[in-house]
Amino acid sequence: MKNLLIFASLILLLSCSERDSVVDYVNPFIGTDYTGNTYPGAQVPFGMVQLSPDNGLPGWDRIAGYFYPDSTIAGFSHTHLQGTGAGDLYDISFMPVTKPWNEADMPLGIHSKFSHSEESASAGYYQVLLSDYKINVELTATHRVGIQRYTFPEAESAVFLNLTKAMNWDKTEDSNIEVLDSVTICGYRYSSGWAKDQRLFFVTRFSRPFGSVKLDTIQILNGKKINAKGCIAQFDFRTTQGEQLVLKTALSGVSVENAMKNLEKEAPHFDFDKYRADAENLWSDELGKVEIKGGNEDEKICFYTALYHSFMAPTLFSDVDSSYFGVDKNVHSNADFENYSTFSLWDTYRAAHPLHTILQMQRTNDMVKSMFAHYEQFGRLPIWNFYGNETDMMIGYHAVPVIVDAYLKGIGDFSADEVFEACCVSANMDDYRGIGLYKKLGYVPYDVEDVYNSDNWSLSRTLEYAFDDYCIALMARDMGKYSLADEFLKRSENYKNLYNPITSFMQPRNKNGDFQPDFNPDDYTPHICESNAWHYFWSVQHDIDGLIKLVGEKRFVQKLDSMFAYNPSVEADLPIFSTGMIGQYAHGNEPSHHVAYLYNAIRKPWETQRLVTRIMKEFYKNSPDGLCGNEDCGQMSAWYVFSAMGFYPVNPVSQRYEIGMPLFDDVKLHLENGKTFEISVKNRSEKNCYIEQVRVNGEDYHCFYLTHEQIMQGAKVEFILGDEPICWY
Repeated sequence: MKNLLIFASLILLLSCSERDSVVDYVNPFIGTDYTGNTYPGAQVPFGMVQLSPDNGLPGWDRIAGYFYPDSTIAGFSHTHLQGTGAGDLYDISFMPVTKPWNEADMPLGIHSKFSHSEESASAGYYQVLLSDYKINVELTATHRVGIQRYTFPEAESAVFLNLTKAMNWDKTEDSNIEVLDSVTICGYRYSSGWAKDQRLFFVTRFSRPFGSVKLDTIQILNGKKINAKGCIAQFDFRTTQGEQLVLKTALSGVSVENAMKNLEKEAPHFDFDKYRADAENLWSDELGKVEIKGGNEDEKICFYTALYHSFMAPTLFSDVDSSYFGVDKNVHSNADFENYSTFSLWDTYRAAHPLHTILQMQRTNDMVKSMFAHYEQFGRLPIWNFYGNETDMMIGYHAVPVIVDAYLKGIGDFSADEVFEACCVSANMDDYRGIGLYKKLGYVPYDVEDVYNSDNWSLSRTLEYAFDDYCIALMARDMGKYSLADEFLKRSENYKNLYNPITSFMQPRNKNGDFQPDFNPDDYTPHICESNAWHYFWSVQHDIDGLIKLVGEKRFVQKLDSMFAYNPSVEADLPIFSTGMIGQYAHGNEPSHHVAYLYNAIRKPWETQRLVTRIMKEFYKNSPDGLCGNEDCGQMSAWYVFSAMGFYPVNPVSQRYEIGMPLFDDVKLHLENGKTFEISVKNRSEKNCYIEQVRVNGEDYHCFYLTHEQIMQGAKVEFILGDEPICWY
């Protein structure tokens, strides 16, 4: 306990002093309360392993396994989803105890109380004292291996490995544990949940022989049928005061043999502190790509934690020999890329992937190749895939903007012709989610069902398809495929077919062309995806000028002002994803994320500056409840990273970034091409809160956006602030 008190004192001292490294500004507890759904455990950038504590109870608040207000821990599992609305994974769960242990009915099972005063986390590291057993648990990771260190009291102790453990949507379908020798075990867990066929293999090596082993197999009842085998192992130890036990667990989606390869390559020794230092160095390298000056302590912590969250997904899903388990249920070997999974594309195409094109160019190349491999194996590009599965969650074919953005920015060595074909095939699946009717009628009707249309979301589908079609048109034009460019450009204007000039909103239509009766834009209906008509009116990122012309500039300005001023009624039953509200604007969900920047298009940039500053300061905090909505695999945080730097990709494939208001006085991006892009702010004060002049490379600049080329060439941008709201362009 003395060592723990010294450790806690060092943490307190660090929090009260100037931090030495960018990793010291990461607070993994941000988002673990309220609706963020983040986990605080150990992971390296984009790593396969997400080793984190699970409270043991299911529920929306515990989608990531951990909910800050809880007081129990029931295991440390190796896989988690970052800030999604879907409860899955929690694979390979270990729990150290002393005898006698606490056990409750499932799903909690064996557990311990814990206190936040005896818990800490940093980039690549997590620590907690299990107060019921006086066991200190520490977690760190490599890309494919989770490392645990337990410090025991003098006791009869045990470590449980429970492959039956499941929460939320997850359930065990089959599992196995095999003892290879006195320190090594292996096995697998097959499970079903959000993804229907997850296969995960593992090898675990202990730093000392276990005294005895007890293996138990139970039959699991799924529904009314016993059809699953669950395995539980108990490893007994006689421990002395302060004795430490290190466990190394390697994962693989391919085989036990590959898990062993991953273990031997990435974790050959038992030096926990070395693994922790290596993980911290990996994070330091990635987070150090952005250097900031100015701002207060909390703003710096919010920024680097947001950058940290932006680099947690997509996740690595190939082994050290480059083999991986494909969506066709076959093992693919000799890949010339690292395979990535966990593509939350409806969310991340907006800002997270554009951020990767600036700071993660090589990974972007591998991600595009991973998407194309999905297409080759499955017949269409991914919608929302992970662990060799397509979940078909959400809408659109948003692998397209990620691919097109990378292509237009000259990133990668993938075949343009092959990925273009994949984009076209995915956009022309007539029997998939109303695409055939969308092509025929110019919109998805709300009164026609298909096998994929359980949520309907017809209005949202139309607008999302139109954006994706615009992306294909850009790529076709750049490749000299002009007839296809014209075809998809025409399709990209389909959003106009849902505009009702009488209501002045996008409005669902039936197969006969009639607008939905009794329409109320405030309503959350099955025809609009996780939003209402206020939110989705602006989902025309590719043609804001066309939207202004369609509505009329005066009405457009009125609607934009109303978006941020018209509050929901006090009686409104808002859904769980309508959080971070300013009027009808909901920052807690993705469809609204670009809207504050639209004032630039009507020459009122000061309103954009005011709103994005308000959003940054009100909805991002250095506290467990510091996110106003689901993190969604980095999108919520990528919005903040871009906005705090002073620019944002309203149209993610335009190679343009609209100017907002930098939160910091100086931002430097250290790019993979060796150049440095810099933004500096002059004359900032409480009174001087508006941009009155912009200079690029010393010359006056009269445009409301920066270009990708300017960034990658290492331009120097100055924002000169004043006290008058003006339009400098």
